Amino acid sequence: MKSTRLMVGMIFVIMVLQMSPSMKAVARQPRSARPTKEADNIAPQGFTSLFNGRDFTGWKVPEGDGGHWKVVDGVIDYDAESEAKGDKNLWTTRQFRDFVLRVDWRIKETPYVNPRVPYILPDGTHARDIKGQEIQMSFPDSDSGIFLRGVGKSQVNIWCWPIGSGEFYGYRMDAKQPPEVRAGVTPRTQADKPVGQWNRFEITMRGDRVTVVLNGKTVIMKAQLPGIPAEGSLALQHHGGKRDGKWNSPPSLLQFKNIFIKEL
Repeated sequence: MKSTRLMVGMIFVIMVLQMSPSMKAVARQPRSARPTKEADNIAPQGFTSLFNGRDFTGWKVPEGDGGHWKVVDGVIDYDAESEAKGDKNLWTTRQFRDFVLRVDWRIKETPYVNPRVPYILPDGTHARDIKGQEIQMSFPDSDSGIFLRGVGKSQVNIWCWPIGSGEFYGYRMDAKQPPEVRAGVTPRTQADKPVGQWNRFEITMRGDRVTVVLNGKTVIMKAQLPGIPAEGSLALQHHGGKRDGKWNSPPSLLQFKNIFIKEL
């Protein structure tokens, strides 16, 4: 019995000695072999950065804005209170045709409770109750989006609705559009992260077809946008307003960074 115990003990010691060099090698791994966080506003290979992280080079700040669109700590920050008399959106100076666009965005807060959020069905229409009345719900809400090719109708929505971000509200709500178009611009799934966290869009525009990937999930697949211009600028959307110092519609309280484009 003693000899058996001695033999088992010797085998254990040999195994530990054999393992030690490999364990030390793991401990000595250089730091460069560990995953590193990607640098903000540095374009990946094949892409061009539209925002340099320092100022609004390449963008048109609305005339009379009053400093409400601003750059803070490497991000575009908006408080939804632009003082511009006309267009309050932030537009690129360049125009684009076909492209892949990547944008990181986050909703900062949702001080407005939206009492008119519809229950959206997969075909893009709104659910109704047994009396035929549209079903509406109340949710804390903020609202913005990204305009494609110079027009608000081709807006990739950002908001807090249960249907999720990525839809094309202007096309989905257009009763003149064919059913397949309205269904095509309705998100397949809800892929938003909680308010306060960063999200990532990858938007591919080819001809009049668009695909939207949100946080790695395809929410819009090759949807048709009939009548979209062949070329146009991009914009970050203003939304919301106040009455007597209180929000009376969902404000665009958002931040944006890592805005990259690859022209196709």
